[in-house]
Amino acid sequence: MASSGNRKTKASGGSGPVKERVGAHRSRLRAQGLRPIQIWVPDTRAPGFAEEVRRQCLLANASDHAKDDQAFVDSVSWFNSDESR
Repeated sequence: MASSGNRKTKASGGSGPVKERVGAHRSRLRAQGLRPIQIWVPDTRAPGFAEEVRRQCLLANASDHAKDDQAFVDSVSWFNSDESR
C-alpha cells in the first residue's frame, strides 16, 4: 500500500495533512491525561473461532466451579441489567 505522505484530503474537511491533524488530536487527548494503548484480540472471523468458543464454553460449564463463576460474572455485568449505565 502506498503512503499518503503529506497530502491533504478534501473529503476529511480538515485544515491540514492527516498526520498533523492526528498528531494534534493525540496531543489534546494526552493533555486530558489519556494515553494510547494497543490491544490484540481474537479475530472472530477466523476459521474455527466459533468452534473454539463453544469448546471452551462447554468446558467452563462442566467445571465444578461453573455456578460460582457465573454468579461472579453476573455480579459484575450490566448486560441485561435495569441499572442505568
